[in-house]
Amino acid sequence: MKTIKVGGVPEHFNLPWHLCIEEKLFENAGLNVIWKDFPGGTGAMNRALRSGEIDIAVILTEGFLKDVISSNESKIIQTYIGSPLVWGIHVAAGSKYKSVEELKNTKAAISRKGSGSHLMAYVNAQNHEWDTDDLQFEIVNDLDGAIDALTEDRAQYFMWEHFTTKPLVDKRIFRRLADCPTPWPCFVIAARNESLKNEPARIKKMLEILNKETKRFKEFPKIAEKLAEKYDQRLEDIQQWLEITSWSQEQITEEEVEKVQDKLLELNLISKKQANSEFIHNL
Repeated sequence: MKTIKVGGVPEHFNLPWHLCIEEKLFENAGLNVIWKDFPGGTGAMNRALRSGEIDIAVILTEGFLKDVISSNESKIIQTYIGSPLVWGIHVAAGSKYKSVEELKNTKAAISRKGSGSHLMAYVNAQNHEWDTDDLQFEIVNDLDGAIDALTEDRAQYFMWEHFTTKPLVDKRIFRRLADCPTPWPCFVIAARNESLKNEPARIKKMLEILNKETKRFKEFPKIAEKLAEKYDQRLEDIQQWLEITSWSQEQITEEEVEKVQDKLLELNLISKKQANSEFIHNL
């Protein structure tokens, strides 16, 4: 059996993948799908796609598009989460800052350059009419690094998915000042061009199985309880998250790609746009 190596963040969005593996849905179709967690997020996954460490990434739309423009030879094969991602803007629990406006000219913790936490800091700055040239960053690699950086005041704020960081807010490690939703569908499934050339039928079959699972995911018995237990979340938080989250089984549209490119260009995060079709591969 040929192996398809898939990477994604260790977060509740990706439970359908794990269920497909645990229930042997891929295996029964003759597919050996191996999952790898990337706590470092988008930047780490882009590197893994480039190196061939993984064939497929479940990755943030804006971070992936930016990396393709920087010569990542991969393409979007489908939207995964069609709803926006809600980013919480966090400070240390004991921080003196009480509002997002007070964070102007302070330092943002980011997992790495080109990551979602990096790009969304620009979106947040623009939302508050800050000069994005004045943004300062502390690279922290992952959530644990962010905890250390904010606690030690090496950085003053950190943007990460609202519900993933909710347990840290509940434990009074972080304090959330506000939320900042993405202006586009948040997660796409991207594949290396080489993998698409060599294994198109297997990748297509993998998507068909996954999509069948995500279509009925919210209807599974006790799914909220399972998510809460597996990802250390309060049941009421998971129930709220399920209400605002939608899985997609469709390809991203060129209009959506255009919107993300326009925003990246506006924020000076890319120097030029590419044809929207350059980012998309239809199986």
